[in-house]
Amino acid sequence: MKFARKTFAILMAGALTVGLMAGCDKLPGDGASSGNSAAASSSAITGSFDYSAPFDENGLWKDVKALDYVTLATYKGIEVPSSVHAISDDDVDTQVKSILSGYSTTNQILDRTVADGDTINIDYVGKVDGTEFDGGSTQGKGTDVTIGTTSYIDDFLDQLVGHTPGETFDINVTFPDSYPNNPDLQGKDAVFSVTINYIAEKVAPELTDDFVATNLTGNYGWKTVDEMREGIRKQQSETAIQTYLWKQIDEGSKVSDTPQALIDFEQDATKANMEATAAQYGVDMKTLLSYYGITGSMDDWFADNQDVIKTQAKAALVYQAIAEDAGLSVSEDDIKGYFKANTGSEDYSNAKSTYGMAYIKNTVLLSKVEEYVRNSAVLK
Repeated sequence: MKFARKTFAILMAGALTVGLMAGCDKLPGDGASSGNSAAASSSAITGSFDYSAPFDENGLWKDVKALDYVTLATYKGIEVPSSVHAISDDDVDTQVKSILSGYSTTNQILDRTVADGDTINIDYVGKVDGTEFDGGSTQGKGTDVTIGTTSYIDDFLDQLVGHTPGETFDINVTFPDSYPNNPDLQGKDAVFSVTINYIAEKVAPELTDDFVATNLTGNYGWKTVDEMREGIRKQQSETAIQTYLWKQIDEGSKVSDTPQALIDFEQDATKANMEATAAQYGVDMKTLLSYYGITGSMDDWFADNQDVIKTQAKAALVYQAIAEDAGLSVSEDDIKGYFKANTGSEDYSNAKSTYGMAYIKNTVLLSKVEEYVRNSAVLK
């Protein structure tokens, strides 16, 4: 596991806030054919940005007493109803299937027609007025698409249904009147010569004690199917409890104002993180942002989504208010324990060189706040 912190600034490089970042339709070939990935992890965070600058030696926001801004809801002894933390067998089954899917093998089906919902591997070359255009070809590298799920322009994917692997045929589409990915193509008709290479059919492994012991012990500690199911149930329950607890605190606490320093940090750290991710993948910021459906600059997105930044900054303020009220602080043992639990090692030298000690202390303090609230909760 990597050093992880539950803040917008760090998570943005991985997912960019699902829902708010819903993108426009893709042009076949826009980053689809090979290699480039927009899902970089927090390990991409490098560079000269000083993550520790806004925090003092104790991991608290400099010159900020959170209780001056926050009237806390009751955060000790919160009752959690059984409907929240009781996890059904169906919920466990869903997670089991998700884990097994990560170990699936892929069979290449060649002897049936493509149906809605199929994942298929295709190649294509697009032309407008008989001339190929940039980004409109897989260049023979193939790309996987899922009918009904992958977003391409017009009804591009729907026209693949009913064809058989090995076929090469033309499909006709019209680019949207507004197409920021390539304004030169807006509203134009295009013809794509498409070859269906194969239908990709995933086959999940059989769930046995041997499979669990061989593949899942290292990452999860599970050795049997029963241990796996119980571990999943416990994890889902704890996640549901934490979500419920935070919702009660967030909704019940009153915040008179959020210091601008917190808002600025969430925004600046996010931008630095994205720039580092772009550098890691060897693309410019415009290209990286396009993977998330963002047109324009990072500053444009911030301007349109200040509520996201402010919500995260408010959460950071409430966390610190609880730490102040409960008298929580971070020791060296706390830091080592945190890293041992999250990375498997007490050594945090790499994280220290990247983030600085003050930022690490703030991260561990957030974890201690969650632990403190959770330990006092009453499960019904």
